[in-house]
Amino acid sequence: MSRITCPDLSSRVVTADKAAVHIGHGDRVAMSGFTGSGYPKSVPGAIAEQARREHDEGRDFGIELWTGASTAPELDGVLAEAGAVSKRLPFQSDPAMRKSINAGDTEYVDTHLSHSAQQAWFGFYGNLDVAVVEVAAILPNGLLVPGSSVGNSKTWLDLADKVILEVNSWHPRSYEGFHDVYYGTRRPPERLPIQLLEPMQRIGDPYLRVDPSKVVAVVETNAPDRNLPFKAADEDSKAIASHLVDFLRHEITAHRLPPELLPLQSGVGNVANAVMGNLADSEFEGLTAYTEVIQDGMLDLIDNGKLASVSATAFSLSAERAADFNENIESYKGRILLRTQEMSNHPEAIRRLGVIAINGMVEADIYGNVNSTHVMGSSIINGIGGSGDFARNAYLNFFVSNSVAKDGAISSIVPFASHIDHTEHDTQILVTEQGLADLRGLSPVARARKIIANCAHPDYRDRLGDYLDRAIAENPNGRHTPHLLGEALSWHGNFQANGSM
Repeated sequence: MSRITCPDLSSRVVTADKAAVHIGHGDRVAMSGFTGSGYPKSVPGAIAEQARREHDEGRDFGIELWTGASTAPELDGVLAEAGAVSKRLPFQSDPAMRKSINAGDTEYVDTHLSHSAQQAWFGFYGNLDVAVVEVAAILPNGLLVPGSSVGNSKTWLDLADKVILEVNSWHPRSYEGFHDVYYGTRRPPERLPIQLLEPMQRIGDPYLRVDPSKVVAVVETNAPDRNLPFKAADEDSKAIASHLVDFLRHEITAHRLPPELLPLQSGVGNVANAVMGNLADSEFEGLTAYTEVIQDGMLDLIDNGKLASVSATAFSLSAERAADFNENIESYKGRILLRTQEMSNHPEAIRRLGVIAINGMVEADIYGNVNSTHVMGSSIINGIGGSGDFARNAYLNFFVSNSVAKDGAISSIVPFASHIDHTEHDTQILVTEQGLADLRGLSPVARARKIIANCAHPDYRDRLGDYLDRAIAENPNGRHTPHLLGEALSWHGNFQANGSM
């Protein structure tokens, strides 16, 4: 049975190639998708082919590409490989796109995920020419049933001059009812408070809306999301998770957390999944989550009854877990709610709900400045994503990482971070497999001593302590946050020159 039951829009079904002709050189094109979920599967490839033809005939072709967050090789990858993206925002993780950005061929605007929709609304990025949005179904009245992500789809549909819809029958038709799309967005000074008082509260509609007059093409697909396998938790990940969960127990004992904790947020990755695994084996009951993405570990917590409910904007599942979810989707109704990312990442909601935020890092320096995005200061890996939204506004925030990388050639704790995404003022707790440093209420030097003692790898601990001691000694009038400016980034220079810090 067709997923397109609106007579008007069913008459606009075309191939992806025919849909792509509505996109031209210089267009600003926004696409659905968040962490490899709910992105268009067919039209991006057709745009890439169009770009190759134009380039072969000596003509320029490049678009500005906006999404919710990272997508997949079928979107970011094919467009980057075709040299079809002149500018990208707000987040990416594709190897081909990363290569294009680091080569200087694609401009990259790394933006907090809670900011991207509102800044588009404010006109900061210019006029949006085309939106390409994947949905699970089109209802007879023209309303759209989202699939495995919401992201910025609502904003793109509202703002775009032209809309292309991909209707993907891989998404279960039973997705209807899983979504909460907020339509109360206003520009200052008419903005209203976000009346969201508990994680599963509905404040919007279960459907996306689109002006039918803007829909220039509808494309039918049947293709899975980019569902990547998760590695089994290694000993370091298990150690990090154990330190973190023990600390939560400590906070309950100190009467700073209730026995059921507060709503959880965790970034994407194996450490986050390991934390969920530890919670599954713990004594905690009645947990909730207010987060960006739902990984395998969170579904496991729902299945074993530990997690009562989770609010997010998208899934990020392994292929096996996605297949299981699609088969048993009805059992999750009422326990999972997918929102627009401007709500899943909204600072007001995060602060009011008292979220416990857990995010990864590339490195931290001895004072607690955190680099989430760059290798050796210059090469982007992905982007800040939602980590800043949660870290600055959370009740508790954790940044987690292994203490070393590249078989010990790189220390994740350094004298000075080579790039700063989260300043020391936004960092509460650092965790590595070595231990946990609670930085709340500490002065810079006290933070440094705790980070070095608790989080640094033993191979680097003495050198970090020596750096701090000499920085104090050589800065008699600058001992609040002392540095040796000639050495602050020398560890990174050593790695670039010699292959080891």
